[in-house]
Amino acid sequence: MSPTVVDTTTYRQGEPLALLLTGVTKIFGGHRALDDVTLEIRPGEVHGLLGQNGSGKSTLIKVLAGFHAPEPGAQLHVRGQAVALPLAPGAFRQHHISFVHQHLGLIPALTVLENMLIGQLAQSNSMAIGWRAQRRNVIEQFQSYGIDFDPDATVSDLSPVQCALLAIIRAAGEMEAGGGRGHGLLILDEPTPILPRKDVEQLFSVVRRVVGNGASVIFVSHDVDEVMEITDRATVLRDGRVAARLETRNATKQDFIEAIVGRRLGEVNHKTEASESRPVALEVEGLFGGTIADLALVAHEGEVVGLTGLVGTGYNEVPYLLYGARPANGTVTLGTEEWDVSRTTPRQSMARGIVLIPGDRAHAGAIGTLPVSDNVTMPVLTSHFSRFALNRSAMKRLALTLGERFDVRPLNPDLPIGNLSGGNQQKVLLAKWLQHAPKLVLLDEPTQGVDIGARQTVFKHIKDSADSGATVLCASSDYEQLATICNRVLIFSEGKVIATLTGTDVNKDTIAEISLGAERKDTIHVAEV
Repeated sequence: MSPTVVDTTTYRQGEPLALLLTGVTKIFGGHRALDDVTLEIRPGEVHGLLGQNGSGKSTLIKVLAGFHAPEPGAQLHVRGQAVALPLAPGAFRQHHISFVHQHLGLIPALTVLENMLIGQLAQSNSMAIGWRAQRRNVIEQFQSYGIDFDPDATVSDLSPVQCALLAIIRAAGEMEAGGGRGHGLLILDEPTPILPRKDVEQLFSVVRRVVGNGASVIFVSHDVDEVMEITDRATVLRDGRVAARLETRNATKQDFIEAIVGRRLGEVNHKTEASESRPVALEVEGLFGGTIADLALVAHEGEVVGLTGLVGTGYNEVPYLLYGARPANGTVTLGTEEWDVSRTTPRQSMARGIVLIPGDRAHAGAIGTLPVSDNVTMPVLTSHFSRFALNRSAMKRLALTLGERFDVRPLNPDLPIGNLSGGNQQKVLLAKWLQHAPKLVLLDEPTQGVDIGARQTVFKHIKDSADSGATVLCASSDYEQLATICNRVLIFSEGKVIATLTGTDVNKDTIAEISLGAERKDTIHVAEV
């Protein structure tokens, strides 16, 4: 698929493009992170920017933010006016460009009102603040987007979607300041990975209001479904170059995937062939802990069981309760061994053949400053002690072997794991815990922040583990992922299982419908809890 050539700064009837960035190349130590990239944003559109980790998306955004200087030859036009590159840090504000980065840039200890005014206060020379007037202005701004926020609430008390909405509305206000209303550019860098579907819909409603006011939006995302839902057009980067420019309404999901990964992915069935005829491997009785109340659960050998629901329903607590990572009560039977979960520790769980791959890779799953070899060999470190020290050569050999098996890129055991993309960090964690064929695999959001190519690798290894006889419990808010890999899905509400989906009901739409509270009693089996 050849990208369309862009050769004009205008869109239609002489109307200037919101942004035209051409000939952008960026080289780091001989590596071309960007290679002659062109990005064209039309007035009043939502434009998707996609690509696997390492494709150049972040580098391109940092060029626009003035964080990176492109190689000579790059040109930038904003609403038809030439803008010199490189941009000075913060100069994007003069051109009514605003950013919402993945970490949002909010200060948790401050109030909503204080966070809304941070940018304005930083640029003001005034010693006095008219708090009453500012409070009224902020409330009116929230109301214009259909959002009801308490300006005096502390940001640390807000939910994830409230924080995301606050950051977007603040950025939109900064974009409109000084006469930018109706023609600014808002750049959203991965705003949705931690949000459940209902919250994503609320965020999209705010994005549509921003565009409805005449501004343009660049929506950076890994999620093809979200891009197809919210965008008008999209640019796909691969290996630092433009792989495709797509009109969203005329493109299929397969078109996007092919452009992102560079090849056509077949319709692979990642579900195992497990059935109730296989032996029961896991029995949980009377599990209490956190939000979970009196959970009973049975799973078979080789079965992948999904756990899901809305935020706060407790489904994502189950892996940690069973592993002994959080206080709990109840009885667990795995194979022929039974134990009281209140007396279980993670070390004992490991000894029983149970592994937990947490959702928070950076803080709970890996040590970012240590090399891949150290991270991947941690569960088997005792086997790498020689008489006086660790056998680092053996550790590197094992890391290379596992890296090849799990398709870790780049394949460099000495590289700190924190330097890898999210998808490759997850591959390392899978290699770390699946290398010795566990009996029970506990997963929490296994593909959160993982690009579509790496997702396929993650799915493959989950399936391989189940096919080898392991039982897998996967807690996830990604309904498509659950439909792809699970034999059965349990939906939670208020700490209890309210529905069990099997067979053809294990599909994205039905999971979403039940999770959001719709009643489908004719097609679901209500679990006995």
